[in-house]
Amino acid sequence: MTTTRDRMDTLVQKALTRRRFAKTMIAAPGLLAVSACRDPEGGDGEAAPPEDPTAGSSGWMGYDDAIVIDALASPGPFNVPDRIGQPLTDEMVRNAAASGITAVNVTVSGGGDDPDAAYAATLDHLAYWQREVEAHPDVLAVAASVAEIEAAKAAGKLALILGFQDTFMLGTDLARMDEFRGMGVPIVQLTYNLPNLVGQGCLSPDNGGLTDFGRELVAHMAATGVLVDLSHCGQRTTAEAIAESPGPVSITHSGCAAVYEHPRSKQDAELRAMADKGGVIGIYMMPFLNPEGPATADDFYRHIEHAVNVCGEDHVGIGTDNSITPTVDDEAYRATLQGFADERQRLGIGAPREHELLFVPELNDPMRMSMVADGLLARGHGEARVAKILGGNWMRLFGEVWG
Repeated sequence: MTTTRDRMDTLVQKALTRRRFAKTMIAAPGLLAVSACRDPEGGDGEAAPPEDPTAGSSGWMGYDDAIVIDALASPGPFNVPDRIGQPLTDEMVRNAAASGITAVNVTVSGGGDDPDAAYAATLDHLAYWQREVEAHPDVLAVAASVAEIEAAKAAGKLALILGFQDTFMLGTDLARMDEFRGMGVPIVQLTYNLPNLVGQGCLSPDNGGLTDFGRELVAHMAATGVLVDLSHCGQRTTAEAIAESPGPVSITHSGCAAVYEHPRSKQDAELRAMADKGGVIGIYMMPFLNPEGPATADDFYRHIEHAVNVCGEDHVGIGTDNSITPTVDDEAYRATLQGFADERQRLGIGAPREHELLFVPELNDPMRMSMVADGLLARGHGEARVAKILGGNWMRLFGEVWG
């Protein structure tokens, strides 16, 4: 039986031969039935039909040439304790090189008991990723502009977009935001799961809105080319941030509450408001996609399709909330996961169902974004739409916000 490590050792060779294979592959006609894409709740009608006759073919020939962006991911460990500090393993670097992903929004924000401690931890995290890029210059690069993402694509590298999942480290000092922007941080999530000095998170019981400093920060971020991320924000903070922002905002990693109601997911009204402002939502590969049991690829696609129905195809992307390297689901992982979830619950930052598998088993592969492209084609989505969802929509948004 082929092991995970055996498969990892062949990924680079597969990546090198992928383009040649794609050019010579002939899709079998009628291999896959093209199904209509409907809102699972029936609220917003049907998704648009395929845009071209290649929809439903096995293997998207455009993957190698596409800009592919995962709006929350990492080449290193993710959703595990002590994820920052240990150097990337050879396996992680190989997977990053072989994945075909152009860029990931990697979390570099640090926590602490007070803003100064979080500020110091964030500087440490930024230094860690700089060391990793210097250690693997043929595979990794840092990108804070569309041009730098395009340059990484041309060089065959994985671009790291340095992002925050909290603003606690800022205190109430806008100069710190400017400092971090100067260090290459172009995406900032306003709150994590709990309240902070900017607004309230999705687990805040009173669903409060932006603070006065939060309004000031949103305006300042828009003026200085920093993309507002509302993924973990509460409903009122999300709504007020969208309304306050003079330009588009993002929800880099979330799901659709109409498909499965969970504190981490967004209501249709929030999605429409975000899309009306020009923003993009990235659908995650977390256990929060269905009522119970491991999330499936079908669950993931249903959230994408609902988001397309509500927002339009120009406002939907992917933010897996995963590591590029697959998770090995064994007894050690299960024990670590349980301890990780228990600690987060103790700290009050754990969302429901975090003790379950934090990935989609069918897509637990370095080539998951290619697999998603094939899956969307098989469900009747055309190549133009797939290219937008895999990265084109993020590139458009980045260009509008970053300048």
